[in-house]
Amino acid sequence: MAFPDAVVFDLDDTLFAHREAVAQGIVEHMRAVGIEPRDRASAVALWHALEERHYHRYLAGELDYDGQRRARATDFAAAHGVSLSAEQASRWFMDYFEHYRSAWLLHDDALRCLASLRGVKAGVRIGVITNGDEDFQRRKLEGVGLWEQVDVVVASGSFGVAKPDPRIFLHACELLGVEATDAAYVGDRLRTDAIGAARAGLTGVWLNRRDEKPDAVDAAEADALHIIELRTLDDLVAALG
Repeated sequence: MAFPDAVVFDLDDTLFAHREAVAQGIVEHMRAVGIEPRDRASAVALWHALEERHYHRYLAGELDYDGQRRARATDFAAAHGVSLSAEQASRWFMDYFEHYRSAWLLHDDALRCLASLRGVKAGVRIGVITNGDEDFQRRKLEGVGLWEQVDVVVASGSFGVAKPDPRIFLHACELLGVEATDAAYVGDRLRTDAIGAARAGLTGVWLNRRDEKPDAVDAAEADALHIIELRTLDDLVAALG
């Protein structure tokens, strides 16, 4: 296939090391508020699970953005024997957030990948599509030095629909000035990112950093849509070439 005119990325856990920052942030926050769980790994896993559960409630319109934050704080504290009011949950989350923000970093392969893309094709367009609040995600991009590296950022919170809806992928392509068939999309979630993008006509790339095994339905659809699977962004240029 011809090398794409545009390559678009997911942000969290694709370019930005979100899970690592979350784990460090919640451990530091637990220490600060005096929570000493018997199993720290289980506590981190619970926080990840609550983020997944309540963030998807936000994407589904069941909670507003601050509401999903309060719900995560409330449920986590309750699991450790602490009851929080709505106001206390907001403060609890913001205290955690400061620890999370201090741990922000990129994956080691992120900037190398962007440089390699530009090295192999002059004028290649780089974009980001993220399911999240635009202001918050922009702060992340600026905080880790990515804002100046990308041409277009589309956030579901502002656009009004979230991945895997094809409209958000096509909107990004329109902003980048390319046809969907001339663009690739790279993300860490098979269905939300790679399959969603491929259904919209882009080349779908699944960045499977943790060697996850998809269920049979997702695996069959990924095969039918010719999804490219990678373990690292260092392999992206070769895969697209």
